[in-house]
Amino acid sequence: MTSPSVPAAPPPTALSTGRSALSLPDAALVEEACKKSGLIWVAVPGARDRAAWHVWHEQDGRGAVYVVVGGGEQELPGLADGMTVRVTVRSKDKGGRLVAWPGLVTRVVPGSAEWSAVVPALHAKRLNAHDGEAQPERWAANSAIFRIQPQGELLEGPGRYSTASGAAPVPPTPATTR
Repeated sequence: MTSPSVPAAPPPTALSTGRSALSLPDAALVEEACKKSGLIWVAVPGARDRAAWHVWHEQDGRGAVYVVVGGGEQELPGLADGMTVRVTVRSKDKGGRLVAWPGLVTRVVPGSAEWSAVVPALHAKRLNAHDGEAQPERWAANSAIFRIQPQGELLEGPGRYSTASGAAPVPPTPATTR
């Protein structure tokens, strides 16, 4: 009887992302894709993928995606602190799926050092804010900022794409056509 195989520890050249590590090429791909694309798709378990604007930001030597949710900003129903979501990033040139990775969601606390570091980056990238420079105060009062940190191995990437189409099924609706 053979013993079950144990996964090897990540190589010393891997970038640590918390619970597990991405290889250097995978970490570089995730970072560059997220920096170049202003739009990602976030798949909360049990819900449809949702498009979201974001900012890639380095905090304490670790990069992550940051999104603003609620309070007049984008809605990502079901997104909560401590959950793992699937993040899909498109190619800037072609617009197609480039990479997908699992991410650990953490809520950023207003007034924390992380909040102070990431809010200026988010504020600078937010287009068409109706309240201009008062936007960060509105976020602190009415919105939530979440960090989505890459975790584990890539789900999809160059040479590792799913053969499924990726098309979402049409949601049920009472609407009809003739």
